[in-house]
Amino acid sequence: MVAKLTKGFWPKVASIILRNRILILLGIIGFTVFLALQWKNMRFSNTEANILPDDHPASIQYNAFTKIFGEEGNAIVLGIKDSALFTPQNFNRWNTLSKQLEAFPEVDYVISLENLKELVKDNDTQTFVMEPLISSPPKTKLEIDSLTNHLFNELPFYDNLVYNPKSGTIQTVIYLDKDIMNTAVRNEFILNDLGELVDDFEEETQLDVRVSGMPYIRTWNTKSIVDEIGLFIVGALLVTSLIFFFFFRSFRATFISMCVVIIGVMWAFGILGLLKYEITILTALIPPLIIVIGIPNCIFLINKYQQEVKKHGNQALSLQRVISKIGNATLMTNITTASGFATFIILDSDLLREFGIVASINIIGIFILSLLIIPIVYSFMPLPKTKHLKHLNKKWMDIFVNWMENIVRNHRIAVYITTVAVLVLSIIGIYQMRITGSRIEDLPKKSHFYKDIQFFEAEFDGIMPMEIVVDTKRKNGVIKPATLKRMDRLGTVIDEIPELSRPISIVDLVKYSKQAFYNGIPKYYQLPTSQENTFIMNAVQKSSTGGTELLQSFVDSTGQTARLTTYMRDVKIDRMEEIEKDVQEAITKQFPSEQYDVFMTGKALLFLKGTKYLVNNLLLSLALAIGLISLFMAYLFRSFKMVIISLVPNLLPLVITAGVMGYLGVPIKPSTILVFSIAFGISVDDTIHFLAKYRQELTTHRWHIKRSVYAALRETGVSMFYTSIVLFFGFSVFIISSFGGTKALGGLVSATLLFAMLSNLILLPSLLLSLERSIANKQVLKKPQIDILPMDEDNLKDK
Repeated sequence: MVAKLTKGFWPKVASIILRNRILILLGIIGFTVFLALQWKNMRFSNTEANILPDDHPASIQYNAFTKIFGEEGNAIVLGIKDSALFTPQNFNRWNTLSKQLEAFPEVDYVISLENLKELVKDNDTQTFVMEPLISSPPKTKLEIDSLTNHLFNELPFYDNLVYNPKSGTIQTVIYLDKDIMNTAVRNEFILNDLGELVDDFEEETQLDVRVSGMPYIRTWNTKSIVDEIGLFIVGALLVTSLIFFFFFRSFRATFISMCVVIIGVMWAFGILGLLKYEITILTALIPPLIIVIGIPNCIFLINKYQQEVKKHGNQALSLQRVISKIGNATLMTNITTASGFATFIILDSDLLREFGIVASINIIGIFILSLLIIPIVYSFMPLPKTKHLKHLNKKWMDIFVNWMENIVRNHRIAVYITTVAVLVLSIIGIYQMRITGSRIEDLPKKSHFYKDIQFFEAEFDGIMPMEIVVDTKRKNGVIKPATLKRMDRLGTVIDEIPELSRPISIVDLVKYSKQAFYNGIPKYYQLPTSQENTFIMNAVQKSSTGGTELLQSFVDSTGQTARLTTYMRDVKIDRMEEIEKDVQEAITKQFPSEQYDVFMTGKALLFLKGTKYLVNNLLLSLALAIGLISLFMAYLFRSFKMVIISLVPNLLPLVITAGVMGYLGVPIKPSTILVFSIAFGISVDDTIHFLAKYRQELTTHRWHIKRSVYAALRETGVSMFYTSIVLFFGFSVFIISSFGGTKALGGLVSATLLFAMLSNLILLPSLLLSLERSIANKQVLKKPQIDILPMDEDNLKDK
């Protein structure tokens, strides 16, 4: 019944399209203008990708932390490792830079040599006061040496905060206003104001300033994404147009196809604006993806049109057959491709859900555009000339098709042996794969901010914050000696972990207070005894109100909850898990659960949890894509055996790619696991085309298996080769990306699609020939629910 409906449906669609050409073109123009007006709603993401769902335990803990202490990771660090800094001119210029930065409204406060305070005891009042470390700009090198010697050797409180005593590196910490952290104001300040001040300083002093911190990295990361969008679009257009022209040798066909995909790109941006989605590292890939996926639609439609013209020279009939015969097949293949992307919609990650929604909508959109524009535009043009049809008889394509047919006809045993051998090797490779990766691993390696990250990791043990929240369950419980001792012991464990920086907490201020109580003698930088505690803790509270903004944020207003902040180096996920386990064991040992509620959080830990969560969900997405497309194939061909046969040549390339990743040491991480769902959704298109043609040829050739397989191979082989080459080189465009994840995505999808083409052109027909007795009969190959490729009228007459 469905087959009958679809048989009459597509000729009606063709008739409607060709009779309403002007109206449809005006509709496309109008809708394109409407979507173009939505571009104003597009905005680039200023927030960090929300990978974990809100109800995930790690998200709940992080939200609880930010509710008490506000947004973390709002620090930008400026560092210099150069002895030339310690001259009066450069030293004072460095301090002037700190003053300039502190004057900006976007800056909450700055910790630098210029405003560093020293805690000293006022013997007259028996209280502590905060005195400036630098009372006036030093005029001689001797003054600077005396000051730095005092700082490096007698003020351990500032160790690893503003200086590294081993290397002499000095850093300034800029704490941004937390209200601007996820706004465009942050980007403007970092790219313009901060950038100009640093450039001026470097020009005047000839010193190299290193800049980093999470806000800085996020801003430059966003800018890199913006810069690459245009590069990808131009690259995809250039590569696909050159390949298209090489195949068709027609400027007209190439120009029409480019117009189709350019309108598709405009629609992609418009839909992003219409849905008010932010442009992230994933949604930025959609416009070039539409170009790469849209060109195969153009190839199928134009190739069919030229074949029809060559056959009978009737333009109207050719256009009608293009729509009615290729339209249905192209719709089916686009639906399977869109399904591969649509499986991301079920995931709890906003980043992937938005990517899946926009990608799947635009894939159907580019199908509609190609189906409407190509026949309508050709209807206004003269028939293609003989030279435009020469590509249909290319000798090298005949050689390629003959080679495939020869292998399928005479070397099927070799095909199976090779397949099994490759499968075994791939499975061995899969066992060498690991779920790993790091937070900055995919950042542009050649960028200045990536090199600065490595600098600060070497000098100050990392920039990625990890927080430990200690809830004492009682007011002012934080300042109790027992709590401070427990926090100090935990801090010692953290300090002994090489990948973590020296932790900062209220404990450091209390130690500093005792040192000040004993006239600044460094050996007294330790927690006070029970007898000393009362007086010194009163001094701590007075000092906090006196201006140590840094430590104010480490205890809540009630004194019940404290935070302990450390910074983590860029480490792989497996090592990050070990660190989490070690710190958790120390927490359990030091803080009894009946007295304290203690948990770890911070962006470093969220990255670990988010990556594992995402990988698990993407594997679920891949399984769903396979299941969904299997149901689709079952509906089309009404045969369980055909579903199994169709899955084999499409799952094998995924296994091969996974094996290659194992051998090359490419880890499983969000950017690489995406490959499998995308590649599977695209590669199955070739299977649908081939099996649909095979099913049609069986009827034409009265169930003669070999003739049907070879006819289907010859008929679809050329188009499958064309589209696979376009997809291969189209996805290869992403290899030029400076982001490791995007580069891996492009290379792995390209390789997988190449494996899929060979699998569909050689393994699939070989399986059909070998299993001909069990599948090539009317009981197994029932009439399909949908006639993907309706029978040509010419064939019907012959029959």
